Amino acid sequence: MRFLTAPTVDLTYNDVFLVPSHSEVTSRLDVDIAPDDGTGGTIPLVSANMTAVTGRRMVETMARRGGLGVLPQDIPVEVIAEVVRRVKAAHPVADTALTVGPQDTVLDLLHLVDRRNHGAVCVVDGDGGLLGVVRPRDCEDVDRFASAASVMHPASVTLTPAELGGGDGGEDARQALRAAFERLHAAGQDMAPVVEPAAGSAAPALRGVVTAAGLLRSSLFTPSLDDAGRLRVGAALGVNGAVGDKAAALVEAGVDVLVVDTAHGHQQSMLDALAAVRALDAPVPVVAGNVVSADGVRDLVEAGADIVKVGVGP
Repeated sequence: MRFLTAPTVDLTYNDVFLVPSHSEVTSRLDVDIAPDDGTGGTIPLVSANMTAVTGRRMVETMARRGGLGVLPQDIPVEVIAEVVRRVKAAHPVADTALTVGPQDTVLDLLHLVDRRNHGAVCVVDGDGGLLGVVRPRDCEDVDRFASAASVMHPASVTLTPAELGGGDGGEDARQALRAAFERLHAAGQDMAPVVEPAAGSAAPALRGVVTAAGLLRSSLFTPSLDDAGRLRVGAALGVNGAVGDKAAALVEAGVDVLVVDTAHGHQQSMLDALAAVRALDAPVPVVAGNVVSADGVRDLVEAGADIVKVGVGP
C-alpha cells in the first residue's frame, strides 16, 4: 500500500479511497483468498463469539460459505457438544429444514416460516420422513388451528444429497450444483427438499432444503470442511476456571478451532490459560486475544497462540 498524499491527521474509513491499479486478473473468482492460518476456511471471514451473533444457524451458514463461526464462551460445554454434533451432521450444501409434525397447527408453522429464506416448512413424520411441504399461501383463509397435514402438498421437486455433489468446490461439484439449479428452474420452483430413501419407511428421509439462490451461492463459495468432509465450527473459552478441562472437553466434542478470549488479552491470566490449553497438545489451531499492541501480540504468540485477535473497543 502507498499513500498518494501525505496525511497529516488521523484518518477514518470515510477519509480513504482505494485507487485501483492495472491488473491481469480477469475475475475475482480467480483470486485465492483462503487464509493459511490452519483454520481450514476458504474465505477470511469469522463471526464473533458473542451470544447475540453466533449460534448453530450462524455456524452452519458461515461454514457453508467458507468462513468460520465461533460459539460463545458462556454456553455450557454439553450444549456446545450438541451444537457441534448437529453442525457436523448437517449437509455442506443443503440448508437445515424447518419442520413440523402432521398434527401441528397452521399457526405453529406460520410462526416458523420466517426463520429461513426458504419460504416453506416441511411436514415430517416421527422418523423424519418427508410427508409434504407447506408455504404461507397454502395457509390463506385457513383456520389457524387446522393441522399441517390438512394444508400440505407434495414437493414439486426433490433432490438427493448425491445430486448436490460433494460440496468440495471442485469442478464436478459445481456441475452438480448447476444441474440441480437447472432442475429447479425448469420446474419453476425456488426451493426443493433434499431427501434420500429410508430403510423400512415409505416416506423418504429429509436431509435438508436447497433454494435456487442458495445453489448459486454454493457454486461461488467453497465450504469450510474438516478432513471428514463435515462443516467446521469454532468455540471460545475464557481465561478463568478450569481452562484446560474445558478446552479438552471442547476438542473431544469435535470443535475445529479453540478461541481463548477475554476483553484485555495482554494479561497474565491469558498467558496462563494459553499454557493450560497448549499442554493438551490438541490438534486444532488456538486463537487468543484481544490485544492492541505489538508487545501483546508477541507475548501471546510466545505463549502458544497460533492466531491473535487484534482490536479492543470501537
